[in-house]
Amino acid sequence: QISEPYARTLSNVLPGRHTCKSDAKPSRGIIGRMKTPMRLAVVAACASVLATACATSRVSERVDASSLAMQCGMLIDGIADAPQREVTIVIRSGKVERIEPGRKTPRGLPVLDLAGYTCLPGLIDMHTHITERPEDTADLRVYLRRSPAEQFALAREFAAATLLAGFTTVRNVGVYQAWGDRTLRDAINRGEVAGPRMQVVGYYLTIPGGGGDLLIPGVPEADIPPSLRRGVARGPEEFRARAQAALEGGADLLKIIASGAVLAYGGVPGEPEMTPEEIAAVTAVAHAAGRKVAAHAHGARSIKEAILAGADTIEHASLIDDEGIALARARGVALSMDIYNGGYIDTEGRKQGWPEEFLRKNAETTEAQRQGFTRAHAAGVTIVYGTDAGVYPHGLNARQFKIMVERGMTPMEAIKSATSVAARYMGWSDRVGELTPGRFGDVIAVKGDPLADVQRLQDVAVVVKGGMIFKR
Repeated sequence: QISEPYARTLSNVLPGRHTCKSDAKPSRGIIGRMKTPMRLAVVAACASVLATACATSRVSERVDASSLAMQCGMLIDGIADAPQREVTIVIRSGKVERIEPGRKTPRGLPVLDLAGYTCLPGLIDMHTHITERPEDTADLRVYLRRSPAEQFALAREFAAATLLAGFTTVRNVGVYQAWGDRTLRDAINRGEVAGPRMQVVGYYLTIPGGGGDLLIPGVPEADIPPSLRRGVARGPEEFRARAQAALEGGADLLKIIASGAVLAYGGVPGEPEMTPEEIAAVTAVAHAAGRKVAAHAHGARSIKEAILAGADTIEHASLIDDEGIALARARGVALSMDIYNGGYIDTEGRKQGWPEEFLRKNAETTEAQRQGFTRAHAAGVTIVYGTDAGVYPHGLNARQFKIMVERGMTPMEAIKSATSVAARYMGWSDRVGELTPGRFGDVIAVKGDPLADVQRLQDVAVVVKGGMIFKR
C-alpha cells in the first residue's frame, strides 16, 4: 500500500507523458512501521513499479517494471578512460540493452531526463560488514544479547542505506552472528528487502582467540554461543572442514583472519595468527569450488604469506612493505585498503567510548596504511574499493573516494576501483561494474562532474538497480 502523497510523486518519472492516480488510502501498515531509510527505499521501489506499470498500460504490453531509458548528460561507463557526453542508456528487463549517443526517447519506455548529471555504474564496496554498526564496538557484549531477528531488523536498514548511497553491489566479509549476511542476501534476492547485490562469507575463519573470534574480557568462553564461533579452527584439517562447511552453507567466498586485528581484544595487527599451511588449506577448498578468498592481513609477514598461499585479495594491508607490494603485483593479488575509516575511529570512536586498546591499534596503523596505499598504487598494484562499512555508519561509503584521490589516485582510477576493477576481483565482470550491453541495469547519477570533484559521489541523486528506480 502506498499513501496518496507518495502516489502523486509518480508523475516525476514520466513528466507530461502520463497520468497515474492511486486509490490507496494512507496506510499505517508495514511501510508505516519501517524506519526512515528502509521506508524510503521501499516507497521508491513501489513508485518505480507503479510508474512503469502505468506507462505500460498506455504504450506497450512488453515493457515491464525493470525497463527504462536514462538520458545522461555525461557517462562514465566503468571501462573507458574518458567519459562520454550526451548518451541514452536503454535498460530492458533489468539489463542494459544498448547505449546510444544523444538524447533518445525509445518508444514504450519510461524516460529519466538527467541533463546536467553524470551517470555511472552502480558502485561496488568490496569490504563491508552490513549487518553491524559502529556503536556496538563500544561493548561487544551486545552480540551476546541480540537475537538473529533483531540483527536482521538492523541489517535491512543498513542494506537500504547502502543502496541509497549508490552502492548496488557489496562483498560482506564477516559477521559475528553466523549466516546473518546470508539471511539478508537471500531476502534481497527474493525481493523482500531493498538492498545491494551481495556476496557473503557466512562467518570468519579464525584461530581460537583470533581477530574473528568473539572473546570478550570478563566473559567466560563457555558463555559465548557456538553460533558466534562457528569458524574457529586450529590446524589445516580443521580449517579445511570449516571452509567446506561454509561453502556448503551458501558462502560466496571465504574470509580468513591471517593476522591480528585492530578491533579485537588481544591481537597484534602486525603479528601472524593463521599459519601458511592453514591459509593454504582454505584457499585449496575455495579454489576447487571456483570461489575466492579474502585474507584479513595487517602485518607485512601475514600479507606475504597469504599471497603465497593463494589469497585473491588482501584486506587492510596496513603494514605492507616493499617486498609485499612487489609480490602482490607479481601475483595479480588486489589490495582492499580501508583508508577512510581510521579517521572516523579516532574521532567518533573516542566519543562513543570504544576500548582504549582498539583506539591505540587504530592510531598505530592508520597513517602507515595510507602511506602503503600510495606506495602500492605507484608501484602498479591493483587496488579495489573496500571501506570496512559497519566500522563507520552505512551509507557513508563514498567518503573514501576523497582519501584515495588525496593519496595518489586520479578520480577515474578511484571510480574504476569501485566499478570494473572490483567486479573483476569478485568474479562478476559479466554482471556488474560496467555499463555495457548484457550487464545488469545498475546505474547511479550525480549532479555535475565527479572527475572534477570526486566528492560529488557522496551525494548520489539517482539509484537504479536492475532497471528499478530506488532513488530519484
